[in-house]
Amino acid sequence: MRWACLLLPQMAMDVVLRNHPHPERPLVLVDGPHARRRLHAVNAAARALGLKPGMSLIAAHAIVDGFQMVEHDPQAVEHARSLLAAWAYRYSSQVSTEFAHAIVLEIGRSRKLFGLWPQLHKRLGEELRELGFRYRMAAAPNPYAARALTNLADGLFFDDDMLLSALAKMPIERCGLDADVVQALQRMGLRKLGAVFALPRAPLARRFGQDVLTRLDALRGEASPPMTYFQPADFFDARIELGHEVESSLALLFPLRRLTADLSAYLSGRDGGVARFKLLLEHEHHSHRERIADSEIAVGLLAPEREAAMLFELARGRLQHAQLPAPVIGLRLLAEELPPFVPARRDLFDPRPQQALPWAQLRERLRARLGDEDVHGLALHPDHRPERAWRRVVGDTPRSNKSTAPAIATEATRPGWLLTAPEPLREPVARILAGPERIESGWWDQDDVRRDYYLVETAKGQRAWAYRDAGGDGALMLHGWFA
Repeated sequence: MRWACLLLPQMAMDVVLRNHPHPERPLVLVDGPHARRRLHAVNAAARALGLKPGMSLIAAHAIVDGFQMVEHDPQAVEHARSLLAAWAYRYSSQVSTEFAHAIVLEIGRSRKLFGLWPQLHKRLGEELRELGFRYRMAAAPNPYAARALTNLADGLFFDDDMLLSALAKMPIERCGLDADVVQALQRMGLRKLGAVFALPRAPLARRFGQDVLTRLDALRGEASPPMTYFQPADFFDARIELGHEVESSLALLFPLRRLTADLSAYLSGRDGGVARFKLLLEHEHHSHRERIADSEIAVGLLAPEREAAMLFELARGRLQHAQLPAPVIGLRLLAEELPPFVPARRDLFDPRPQQALPWAQLRERLRARLGDEDVHGLALHPDHRPERAWRRVVGDTPRSNKSTAPAIATEATRPGWLLTAPEPLREPVARILAGPERIESGWWDQDDVRRDYYLVETAKGQRAWAYRDAGGDGALMLHGWFA
């Protein structure tokens, strides 16, 4: 697997600037209590005037006047990150937002569609700039290393054979450890991550806890902490506040272009385009006037569409023919009837009759998606050790051919997904469904195993196949998952 990380260091400011008609003018984001307002972020024009993030608003006014202030909106920032995560499904079937200010996506299985990292990096960068976001990107064999590499520079990529040496040279303040852990390590005289890797594990765990060891192992790819993948909502709802009253539909074209571009990006991970959506024009509610309801403009398409330019043209035609009953202060786009989310529908094995494929066609489709080396046949092998009970079959062996090996490990207590190598079971065990089943085998090749296997159910409802040493009571090792 190969992972890319998209770090969005200026997202709070980008959310405002991408919707602002004059992004070149000095602008600051402010937050904090009313009596102690401070600058959360500044754009390039404001920074050129001497303003910096963290400065008090009073000090900023003492230095210069005439800059525009906008309230920092964390909810809008998170909404924009969700938009980019949905867009990232255009390039991957695994996208996560677990890292703050960043998005990680698996890109190894997409290389035949989008090329190697230099080509993919260029393509991602062009689309992010078009969407109005600044970024730094890096790629690595695991998401934790990719996230750490984005702290160094844009465009970095290290494969398995070069990752450890690159991480060893990384300053520890850039590796993603907590600030108090970094400060303690620096007081010990450590400056590079390689020196931390060389420390004995037991004293390191006693001093900083198991979480630090797990994070260091994750950076090297020796551990795979569970990761939650982003699930886009089944509707699109975005709003742009205009900041002033607009009385002409021509002045609404700039925010309309941005909203339709965002809708197009949101549809990237979905199976088709949108057939209908609506525009909501928000009007000022004056206390001395009768309340004016928001105007609604329905946009219906003869055929589903997902291209940004076409969505904009169709929406513009409806908007220009609409009558504005009152000045507009905000524009909202709402699409509630979206096509299915592709990764969630498992399109390779869609059970619908019209999608049924012959085995030969499905096999070639899998090879195109996953790669030739990842699609092969399996045959039973007479060995009681689970990791040796199957043998890879190279070539296009007909499915009618049956193995003459005895039926080992074919009952329902065997998982459909066996891990490449066992790893500690980190999920809490809710109950044991079956076991222990003892397996003792392998004495003839000096690779004997003595294990007690259990079918367990985790606290999240997942069914796992795990074992511990025969007759022991130690921690369980995860060896497989049931569907």
